[in-house]
Amino acid sequence: MTARRPAGWVPSPAGPAWARWVGRFASRVVWNARVVGGGRVPGEGPVVLAANHLTLIDGPVLIGVAPRALHVITKQELFHGPVGAVLSWAGQIPVDRSNGRAALQSALGVLRRGGAVGIFPEGNRGRGTVEGVRAGAAWLAVHGDAPLVPVAILGTRLTGESLGHIPGVRRRLYVEFGEPIAPATQGPARERIAATSDRLRDAMVALATEASVRSGLTLPADDPRHPTA
Repeated sequence: MTARRPAGWVPSPAGPAWARWVGRFASRVVWNARVVGGGRVPGEGPVVLAANHLTLIDGPVLIGVAPRALHVITKQELFHGPVGAVLSWAGQIPVDRSNGRAALQSALGVLRRGGAVGIFPEGNRGRGTVEGVRAGAAWLAVHGDAPLVPVAILGTRLTGESLGHIPGVRRRLYVEFGEPIAPATQGPARERIAATSDRLRDAMVALATEASVRSGLTLPADDPRHPTA
């Protein structure tokens, strides 16, 4: 059974503390995550953390290494059974990827109350190269008057591993937070969102490339959604 939210539901901006501890345990103990640039995330006020997306564990890792309590927008298909219950208790935001308006409104409520939201602008797990981003992250930044912090995640999936792969114990991971990006302020909302989305895509591509060089970890060479012949 899929977890349901009432209309207008907004999670507490602080988020449950236990969810952060679970994420920290997973990222630091189960796996071996090195984190760079956490100080670039604003310590207070609304902020959107926008990360590339490789595999199933990216959300828990992001929650565990982020310097602030974080509500991650997560596909609603995961909100089933015990996993769905845990995600709900952790204050994560389910999104219907065919119509994400309800999720964006819930996330906007978090921002307007001074909280932090995590989002994967690519929309799907894949190579994490950020070849394209959806407008949701920029929409939140513009309407929530919130800076965007690009995030590069590496090591959660390697070439040949499935999109749902769970890395082995003590797998080396690398997460780097980039410099905050201010949303565009000139022109109609649609133009501001488009301009902000372009800025975010360029920053995420650059960060993922540079983080790969700095960490020695490469992004997967394959995308299981589009296997080559």
